[in-house]
Amino acid sequence: MVLDKKTIAMASGPNYAALTTLFKDGSPQTHIMWVDTDGEYLLINTEIHRAKYLNTTNDQRVNVMIWKHDDTFKFVEVRGKVIGEIKGEEAFDNIQALSNKYWNKPYPFPVQTERIVLKIEAEREYYFNNAGRQMQVLGESVFSRYKELLGKNGC
Repeated sequence: MVLDKKTIAMASGPNYAALTTLFKDGSPQTHIMWVDTDGEYLLINTEIHRAKYLNTTNDQRVNVMIWKHDDTFKFVEVRGKVIGEIKGEEAFDNIQALSNKYWNKPYPFPVQTERIVLKIEAEREYYFNNAGRQMQVLGESVFSRYKELLGKNGC
């Protein structure tokens, strides 16, 4: 499944993501993560000793929720699976690019084991845009204008 352009925009911007993976017993684990995309897959950078990576070696199913950095009620939820990994220099270059995207500086922490990028293929994408509040504001605006017009007509 090709990523929707809204998902690509969210993953390309300085927006954080919640990555949920599953332990062997099926219980979930969720971490706040930096997120990236190559236009086809979501990309999550981690290290090979971390539980989130180890979980994906047992069960490739993941859930990624990305929210807009300036409006947390605008988000995309992606259900998918890890279909590949990027290792070595390319994974290290990716964490540097992410650090520049989020912090505007090089990645400051030492690598403890090995950086790895999880390639996540989307199976389903859901969007939430808080349209309810936008509709309420529109309704209030129209009603206010309506009252104003009634007053001008002497009604």
